Amino acid sequence: MTANATGVGSLPGGDAREAAKTATGSFEQFPYLPELPARGPGADMIGRTLGLLVEMYAHVEPSGWRISDRPGRDTRRSRSWLGEDLDALEEFTQGYRGRLKVQAVGPWTLAAALELHGGEAVLQDPGACRDLAASLAEGLREHLADVRRRVPGAEIVLQFDEPSLTAVLLGRVRSASGYRTYRAIDRQVVEGTLRDLSAVTESVGGEVVVHSCAPEVPFALLRRAGASGVSFDFSLLTEREDDAIGETVEDGLKLFAGVVPGTDAPLSDPGGSVMGVRKLWRRLGLAPGTLAESVVVTPSCGLAGASPAYARAAQAHCVRAARSLADNPE
Repeated sequence: MTANATGVGSLPGGDAREAAKTATGSFEQFPYLPELPARGPGADMIGRTLGLLVEMYAHVEPSGWRISDRPGRDTRRSRSWLGEDLDALEEFTQGYRGRLKVQAVGPWTLAAALELHGGEAVLQDPGACRDLAASLAEGLREHLADVRRRVPGAEIVLQFDEPSLTAVLLGRVRSASGYRTYRAIDRQVVEGTLRDLSAVTESVGGEVVVHSCAPEVPFALLRRAGASGVSFDFSLLTEREDDAIGETVEDGLKLFAGVVPGTDAPLSDPGGSVMGVRKLWRRLGLAPGTLAESVVVTPSCGLAGASPAYARAAQAHCVRAARSLADNPE
């Protein structure tokens, strides 16, 4: 049976070819396009996604990324690094057929991270949020078409990184001053925007996964918004979320379970890494035989903060843990 495992997104270091070699070599059945934030602003996940926007630009301020009137050095650098990463991925996926994951920051985490001209987050302005989402959708259509041209045999899986999503829903995102928080965004607005963004994969026949390594992931909302999978830090799950997880899994949602630490740590035996997943399945009363097809094993979050040696070991460990889950679901 196929061992379902993949990476989250980021890797340590700054060598695009080495990263692509690692991501495709570790996950021969489910490679991904790596991100290398150590290169600097524009290579980070926010900067990379801002470089994809159409007719909307951003530059780096001491406080973070801020909207610009025209493309500048930071935009050009972001696009250049992405091109370098895509060239490397193309080199190591010659003749590849199968799932291929690419990542972009989702509209709500992007709205929480990007500043308007005055320094407040885009999040506080509903019109600016809509403009940002529309620009992102257009940019992603072009990006996915480019990936499809480079890797014609790819079944594209688009991962939206949304670590701030829960904070957006609960009104916990801090303002520029830090003394107040922005108001919570209506759940239906959040869901509708995510649904619209998920539709960008239709042109390439792809799937959408939403990743968050924050607590209280809104599983049911993400399923309604069109996600076919949710990627999360398994260690942050609580039994309060059992019902929501059980319902969404029965509805066809895949769980990208982050069970391998994202920074250097001792690695248990592969079977031990997925013991919690087996226990969850038993608690939910789900058939063990569905485990391997419903669960994809990943690191708990990106590996940018890990040593290169650990990052390679962690990814290999994910594959072995997934195989353990497939071979011994009970």
